[in-house]
Amino acid sequence: MPARDGRILFDLAAAVEAGRPVVLATVVETRRSAPRHSGTKMLVFADGTTSGTIGGGEMEARVIAEAGEALLEKRPRLLEYALVDPERGDPGICGGEVDIYLEPYMPRHTVYVVGCGHVGRAVVDLAHWLGYRTVAIDDRPEMVTPEALPNADERLVGTLADLDEPVVEDASIVLVTRNTELDVAVLPDALATPARYIGAMGSNTRWRSVCKRLIEAGVAAADLERVHSPVGIEMNAETLEEIAVSILAEIIQVNRAITAAVASP
Repeated sequence: MPARDGRILFDLAAAVEAGRPVVLATVVETRRSAPRHSGTKMLVFADGTTSGTIGGGEMEARVIAEAGEALLEKRPRLLEYALVDPERGDPGICGGEVDIYLEPYMPRHTVYVVGCGHVGRAVVDLAHWLGYRTVAIDDRPEMVTPEALPNADERLVGTLADLDEPVVEDASIVLVTRNTELDVAVLPDALATPARYIGAMGSNTRWRSVCKRLIEAGVAAADLERVHSPVGIEMNAETLEEIAVSILAEIIQVNRAITAAVASP
């Protein structure tokens, strides 16, 4: 393996480890004259910066733009370019053809579970099984131990405000707290994030009470419309595991709706 390709794979591994979205662009086939050989790789990050090159020029510029679309759709794509006649729209005049495969690597969707009682533990366990990154948060130290939450990727004693990482859009916040006081304290911090999904456990009566107190405290009613409460899809769930299924089903539903909207022409 050429040293430069080894470096690109090292950079890819580092990006994945850091949770940084990136696309691996690989020249999979060339015919006749082309700027780079099959197997040549380049990384394209979400901000348009790159590592490596697949030949430069107009073709590479188009690949970078296509990589941005692949990140939005979270889907791979195969690009085919003829490098013959720029006047007809070709991105080059080498005389050959190039096929380039774009493979997006996305960070895992993070589920922040605030409140790690019985329901919270079930949500963490199911989210972990589904392949999500899980962050368990509770103000009671005994609730966020490795023994109590073996499937949590990270555990935090405190509240959402105590996180040492920014909550990004590709994340869900699930409030399964033990009382309305905690909901009222935590929800403003949740609403201050761009998290795609925010859900709060409780009855309709409890949610109306929380909303009333938050609005009196200055939270905009329109912001509260972001919150799914009662949390989870309606499926007459009774057991802890069934409740966790209803919550994760709603998270999946919201995530897939966004993905479908981005992918639609």
